[in-house]
Amino acid sequence: MTPPPATPGKHKSVTGTRKLIAVGFLLPALILLGALVVYPIGFSVYRSFFDKAGTGFAGFDNYVSLFTDNTILTAIKNNLIWVVVAPTVSTALGLIFAVLTERVRWGTAFKLIVFMPMAISMLASGIIFRLVYEQDPDRGVANAVWVGVHDTFAESSSYPKARPLPVHPLKAAGGGAYITKEPVRLGQQVNLPLIGVAPAQMPKDVQPAKAPATSPDRVTGTAWLDFTKGGGGKPNVIDSSESGLRGLKIEAVKEGTVVESTQAAADGSFSLSANAAGAELRLPASNFREQYNGVDWLGPNVVTPAIIGSYVWMWAGFAMVLIAAGLAGLPRELLEAARVDGANEWQVFRRITVPLLAPVLAVVTVTLMINVLKIFDLVFIIAPGNSLDDANVLALQLYQSSFGTDADLGIGSAIAVFLLLLVIPVMLFNIRRMRKERDR
Repeated sequence: MTPPPATPGKHKSVTGTRKLIAVGFLLPALILLGALVVYPIGFSVYRSFFDKAGTGFAGFDNYVSLFTDNTILTAIKNNLIWVVVAPTVSTALGLIFAVLTERVRWGTAFKLIVFMPMAISMLASGIIFRLVYEQDPDRGVANAVWVGVHDTFAESSSYPKARPLPVHPLKAAGGGAYITKEPVRLGQQVNLPLIGVAPAQMPKDVQPAKAPATSPDRVTGTAWLDFTKGGGGKPNVIDSSESGLRGLKIEAVKEGTVVESTQAAADGSFSLSANAAGAELRLPASNFREQYNGVDWLGPNVVTPAIIGSYVWMWAGFAMVLIAAGLAGLPRELLEAARVDGANEWQVFRRITVPLLAPVLAVVTVTLMINVLKIFDLVFIIAPGNSLDDANVLALQLYQSSFGTDADLGIGSAIAVFLLLLVIPVMLFNIRRMRKERDR
């Protein structure tokens, strides 16, 4: 049976739904969009042209402050570092992980482990890395590893704060070393007393200091801690309760050249051959090297790279999963044809895999760029109070300017508008690229 012709003047959409009904369904969403997005943006733009109290028109003064206030300039500089470094490193690591795990059995398990940090909130990640970056190697994992590697090649001394008294026969030699005030001679008993070492920090196997027997063809002496518990000892004299400085390195120096060296025994005694006659005895700076406590990861100099590291830990898995999905859709015949033609794996990766993955890499990079423009949680939680200004970013400055102790909603609104202007070009680029992909 043939359907009756449509009545003139009554138009329906392709699906047959009347426009009024469609508007009715869309109206709640439009109201929410206007209330939660359009109105806040419009009010922020309006408020950015008023002063702190919101009663006086300030013109563009708030926007001028964005580029003249040192604190806000630091936030802009750090945001630039974030936008350049964090997405690039995260995407690069995601690409490497996706490619390297494509052909191994445990690739899925590895991807699961790398992606797991995405299940953790920014708050929890910030707390984790605040502990990881602790300065104390006994608490901070990063410094525990760093100190372990450092001490393997440059172990700290047992006497980091040892020093002579002015009445001692030693003087500063520069660079943290000490040297005898007079040259030594054969058969001489040389005293090398030091102070500044707490008895509790002395090596456990030290013995009471003792002067060795003199020899007419050698230079002998004692290096000891010239300190008596409870007082009563005499300077430059070995008292019965004073301990030798075991392992203290002693060098015989003539005209700036080391002719012989030795180490003090457990009782502090040492002996040098006739080569040391006429030389000055030097205690090198390595005897007094301070204990290495690692890097101040949350100090003013490296706090931003440290926080970026925590961000990469979280988001490299996100990049890896998306890139792995794109990698699974690549035409395998192109890769195999390149290998048959003699291309090695690096050439296949650089000339074929990466160009074919360019759209996916662009999606990941742009998404992470938008994400880091509004980074707030990690910086606020990880950076300690004394480094917060050095790690400042625009989203954090927006919060502090709007809700801090000296709140200025005019500047806070200007920062919000500035962030919006920074995000819009990236969003437009992403939308344009997605439309091109759709029209292919």
